[in-house]
Amino acid sequence: MKYYLIAGERSGDLHGSNLMKGIRVHDAEAEFRAWGGDLMQAQGATLVKHYTQMAFMGFWEVVKNLWTIRDFLKECKADLLAYQPDALVLIDYPGFNLRIAEFAKKRGITVFYYISPKVWAWNQKRALKIRANIDRMFVIFPFEVYFYEKYDYKVVYVGNPLMDAIDAFGPDPDFAQKNQLSGKRIIALLPGSRRQEVVSTLDTMLSIRAEFPDHTFVIAGVNSLPADLYQPYQHIPNVSVVFEATYDLLSIAEAALVTSGTATLETALFGVPEVVCYRTSAVSYGIAKRLIRVPYISLVNLIMEKEAVRELIQDNFSAEALATELRAILPNGSKRASMEQDYRELKQRVGEAGASVRAGSAIVNYLTGNE
Repeated sequence: MKYYLIAGERSGDLHGSNLMKGIRVHDAEAEFRAWGGDLMQAQGATLVKHYTQMAFMGFWEVVKNLWTIRDFLKECKADLLAYQPDALVLIDYPGFNLRIAEFAKKRGITVFYYISPKVWAWNQKRALKIRANIDRMFVIFPFEVYFYEKYDYKVVYVGNPLMDAIDAFGPDPDFAQKNQLSGKRIIALLPGSRRQEVVSTLDTMLSIRAEFPDHTFVIAGVNSLPADLYQPYQHIPNVSVVFEATYDLLSIAEAALVTSGTATLETALFGVPEVVCYRTSAVSYGIAKRLIRVPYISLVNLIMEKEAVRELIQDNFSAEALATELRAILPNGSKRASMEQDYRELKQRVGEAGASVRAGSAIVNYLTGNE
């Protein structure tokens, strides 16, 4: 069968690539066409558009790029109709994907959604649009099942796909030596996969390095961003940059400073104490503050239903606050033991690996009438 996948972010590319593997377990002849990234392409998808062209962060940034987004929507609709897939599989990225879902549903295309938009965080009535346009929603957090029940919509909980990626990871035994990190105490910096995220957080993260002279600050770089974005940091004492090696970095880190997003949960599942950092434009933050309906921005805290990890947001994301919180989570710090205990409970709540295979099975069974 033919599948058309749309992922607009780096994490969506990861989960989309694993979902493709899960689908192939039950449909060996599966063909894929996608808006995604290198990982989906490596799994055999014909790539229409790379997510780096589509990753606009924040309300103001989206408004500035409305014409570009409109053109992408037009291009995607035309390509979808030309391909005529057996199923459209949408992965998070709601601003774009919910519009495509409505378009596809009206034209008789079966629509699946893997990884629910965070409608429980803001504009909750979008759940009604999802119920109207999505044939099956596969969610990755248990609380999402109960959220959608309020809107008389039955969704399928498949577990969290991050566990698939982490379960498949094998650390490189030579990673530290190859990057001249052997014997060093590492603080990992995960500033994000969008240019806006890196620009808004990395300088502040590094501004406290003089207060931690016994540690090396290691930046998790991504190849999807321009190399010159990281160039100014590559010759600073006690600062290193590694590319496309976030899991290897987390496997040797004592603590981490992490931009809000999927990486906050990945860091916790690796057992690395962290401080969550977030800063965006004043306009975007002002709008978000009025719309957001959940008490936390990190997935760790949302799943734990409490502040298990400290969130430094906007004006609170200062060098002074960052240094204080980092000291508290380093070995012998006042918050480290309690955070590690919360991480153990978090892993139990997230569950075991296998989400991609379970979702792939459900998709194929639905299409073949075997559900």
